[in-house]
Amino acid sequence: MITAQVLARSILALFLVLLGVPTLLHAGQFKITRVLDGDTVTAVGHDIEIKVRLVGIDAPETSKGKREPGQPFSDKSQKHLAALVLNKMVDVKGYGLDRYGRILGVVHVNGENINLEMIKAGLAEVYRGDPPRGLDVAPFHQAEKQAREAKRGMWSQGSKYVSPKEWRTARGKSRWIQTI
Repeated sequence: MITAQVLARSILALFLVLLGVPTLLHAGQFKITRVLDGDTVTAVGHDIEIKVRLVGIDAPETSKGKREPGQPFSDKSQKHLAALVLNKMVDVKGYGLDRYGRILGVVHVNGENINLEMIKAGLAEVYRGDPPRGLDVAPFHQAEKQAREAKRGMWSQGSKYVSPKEWRTARGKSRWIQTI
């Protein structure tokens, strides 16, 4: 059952997002029930289920079908995130909604910033788009620099590394060509 306070907060966030106003919401405590990939989770709490897209990071793309391979390190990224959050109580600090209706959030487990931990492990890069208002990405950039220099995770690929954004773009183009 959705409480009036949660419903009102969700409606307000959606309204502000639709108006283009960045929102900063403290969504509170949730239990992570599923890890969809290296930067998206499903959580339950307050009588609702939410999808959270870890804001400020971009993890390697997982396979979207039997015939399509995932991006290198996508499985490791997903498994690492699962080890950090699955079946654990987390705090979610929300920064509005993405175009798919997912909460853009920073996830904390016992005070540890999981978004930042994914970058430190070399299993996500800093999101290349504009960050939402109020999100300090400076620590994310510093962590990515350190992971690159140490060749951790996906950075071990060296010159063969392809960012998730470039991977999605190339995959979309190949799908389009196949339909012609």
